Amino acid sequence: MAKITVIGSSSMDLVVTAPKRPSKGETIMGESFKTVPGGKGANQAVAAARLGAKVYMVGCIGDDAFGKAILENFKKNQVVTTYVEPVTGVESGTAHITLAEGDNSIIVVKGANDYVTPELVEKALDIIRESDIVLIQQEIPEETVEYVSEKCHEFGVRLLLNPAPARPIRKEVIEKAAYITPNEHEASVLFDHKDLHDALLEYPNKVFITEGKNGVRFHNGKQEVVVPSYPVEAVDTTGAGDTFNAAFAVALAEGKGFEESIRFANRAASLSVTKFGAQGGMPTREEVEERM
Repeated sequence: MAKITVIGSSSMDLVVTAPKRPSKGETIMGESFKTVPGGKGANQAVAAARLGAKVYMVGCIGDDAFGKAILENFKKNQVVTTYVEPVTGVESGTAHITLAEGDNSIIVVKGANDYVTPELVEKALDIIRESDIVLIQQEIPEETVEYVSEKCHEFGVRLLLNPAPARPIRKEVIEKAAYITPNEHEASVLFDHKDLHDALLEYPNKVFITEGKNGVRFHNGKQEVVVPSYPVEAVDTTGAGDTFNAAFAVALAEGKGFEESIRFANRAASLSVTKFGAQGGMPTREEVEERM
C-alpha cells in the first residue's frame, strides 16, 4: 500500500449554482446552495485514500462547526488525522464557489489554513520521512512550502508540488521538488511567463502541465509528450485537478511509469467531474480500474 502524506489546506466549500455569473452591481437568482468539504489539501488526501493509499493529513481547522465537519469527513474517508490541529478562536478556511456556464469561479478565505506553519509540519517529520511521496499545494503559507521542500530533499522523499493557487516560487523549491503539476496559467506564473515548451525542456520528467480536456503535457527527455484526457459530460469541475494530483501521486508511489501514471490520473479526474462537489465524484480504486 502506498504511504502518502498530504500537507495543505482543509476548508468548507460554499457552492452556489447559477445559470450565469452576475455582472458588476447585478443581482441574479441562483439555482442551489450547498456546503461540502473541500480545500486543496483535504481534497487530495481524500482522493488518495479512496484510491487505496494510506494517507496522513497535516493541516489546521477552526474551532467551529465547519472544523468539526471537516474532521468527521476525514475519518469517514479513512484519512489519518493525527496531525490535523484545531486553532482556537479562528474560523475554518472556506472556498466560495460559483458554478455557472459550465465552469467554476472560486474565492478562497484561508482562515485556519494560515496556521499550517513549519512548526506544525515539524511534528510530522517522522511520518514524512517514512512516506513514499509527499503532496503539497499553495493555500498555506509560502514559508511552509519552502520548509517542506527542504525536509523532503534532506530525507530523500519525493515531493509533488501542486503550485495552486498561482504565485511565484523560488528556484530552489522548484529544484528540490520531484514533480510539479501546474495548469497553464500557474505554469506561466511559475516560470515568469517564459515559453512553456522551454520550461518543459528545462525540467524533463518533473513539470507536468495539466491542460484540462486536452490532457497533460510533459517532456520525457527526448521529446514533448501529450497524454490525452478522457471525454465525459461534466457536472462540476471543482476538485478535478486535486483528483489528478492525488491519483498521479498514488500511481507513482506504486512504481508506475510517468505515462501510465498520467493515464491513471486522467481517468480518475475525468470521473470526478461527473458528480457534484469537489469530493463528491472522487472515485474509488475499483471505479478507476473498471474504466481504464
